[in-house]
Order: sequence, then structure tokens, then C-alpha cells
Amino acid sequence: MDGVSTVTADTKTLSTYIQDRIDEFSRSQKDVARYIVDHLDEAAFLTAEELARRAGTSSSTVVRFSQALGFEGYPELQSSAIEEYRATVGGGNESVGGRMLFSFDHSEFEASLGTDHANLEETARKLDQEQIDGAVAALAAANQVVIVGTDQMAFFASYLRHTLSLLDIRAEIVTSTAGPSLQRLGRIDPETLLITLSAGRSHPLLARAMKLAEHREARTLAIADATLSDDVKKADMSLYYSSNSPSFLRSNTALMALVHALAHGVYSRDEDAHRDRIRAYKLK
Repeated sequence: MDGVSTVTADTKTLSTYIQDRIDEFSRSQKDVARYIVDHLDEAAFLTAEELARRAGTSSSTVVRFSQALGFEGYPELQSSAIEEYRATVGGGNESVGGRMLFSFDHSEFEASLGTDHANLEETARKLDQEQIDGAVAALAAANQVVIVGTDQMAFFASYLRHTLSLLDIRAEIVTSTAGPSLQRLGRIDPETLLITLSAGRSHPLLARAMKLAEHREARTLAIADATLSDDVKKADMSLYYSSNSPSFLRSNTALMALVHALAHGVYSRDEDAHRDRIRAYKLK
């Protein structure tokens, strides 16, 4: 029975089928799996070479992954992806009036803006109220917050620390394996909230931080653009953001919006307590 028949017979979408079998794949194949699940609208129309490049692996891995699912090759997997895309999110680029938000055939500039708009919508659709309330409550109750983010995520770790400091929440960042950063990790205790930020494959430092937090009974929150990433699977709580992009870089628009939303959620829990402090900073 080939992959298409298997998915149909089980009345499962390709994404669900992949998620059910994620633990069977090699590390590189998992990168392909995560990209397809989280970026179906792209994967449905990418060549094997383009998908491999965006997933950070090789085209041969994409083919082997397709075969591991039971497909004859990548074209058959792509057909299943297109079928799911048309059935679920095929109309995701339409505005309220039924018209396209941007004229994508005019320029790559508009295509990039349009994708960022879609990322915000996709992020909002995949988050539920229980996840959001849990993350906000954990932030508000934490005695200290330790935020781990490497490479491009280091900027967002620093920005999240800044927004939390405006609300008088003590936060520290860990951005590398250098001595000072590891010393901050060493201060994790049961009253700490550990937050990890990741894009694509998680850095080994995040796994190290998660393991330490578990040992010290600290709560953990993973913010990631891959719902099947290792740090998400190990975290007490997780928040997903979409990072689709036609560019050579992942989009961080939804991640920035998520950081703002978390900070606003904490502020809204007790506006009276924060209002004078925010007014003093003359932020608005």
C-alpha cells in the first residue's frame, strides 16, 4: 500500500500521518517532517531541492523521507500535500472581502509583505486560549525568568527581556555556551520560568537548558516555529509561531507579535499596578 492510499485509508491528512510517525525518522528526516507540517502551504509547491534547502538538509533526504512514509517518491508526497492544502488552507490568502490582500504578481516586495500577513493569521489560528493563559500566568508568577536563544534568536531573547523589565519582571538571557551565559543557567531554581526561543532545528544549548530545568523542577515554555521540535516536546508549555518566507531568511514578524502579546497579557492582568511604571517610561 503506497503512502497516498495509507493516508486516505486511515482518513488522516498528510500532516497528521507525519506527526503520528515522527519518532520513526532520522534526525535529518525529522527536519523535513517538521517543515512540511508547519509550512504546508510552501511544501505543497516546492521542488525536492527547494524543500531540502529550507529544511536545512539534502534532496536525497527528502526522497528517502518520502519513501519512509510509503510513497514511491517525492512527487507522490507532494500530491498528498497539495490535496491537504487545497482542503484546509487553500483560501488562507483572501481578505474579508474575498479579494487578495496584495497583488503577488507585481513584485517580490509585496509577496514578502503578504507572507508576513499570512504568518500572523496562521500563528493566531494555531494558538488556543489555554496555551496563552498558561504562558501569561507563568510569566506573571515567576520569581525570575531565564530566556535562552542563540544566533538570530538572541535578539528576540534580549527584546523579550526588555519588555519584561518594563513590567518589573526580573529576566536574564542565555545566548551562547560562553561562561557568563552558563552561569545564568546555573541560577535556575524551582521558582524560575525557563523560556526557549527557536527557529528550525533547536540548538543543543536549548536541550541542555531544558534538562537542567527539569532537574531543578523549574517550569518551561518553548516558543518555536516547529511544533514537533525537541524543545517543544520536552517543555511544560509551548507557543507556536509561523515563519514562512519567500526570502532567504525566515520571517520573524509573528514571533515579534507573539512577544508583544505575551507582555501585554501580563500587563493586562493588573493594569493598575503597571500603569504608573509604564507612564514613567513614556512609551505611549
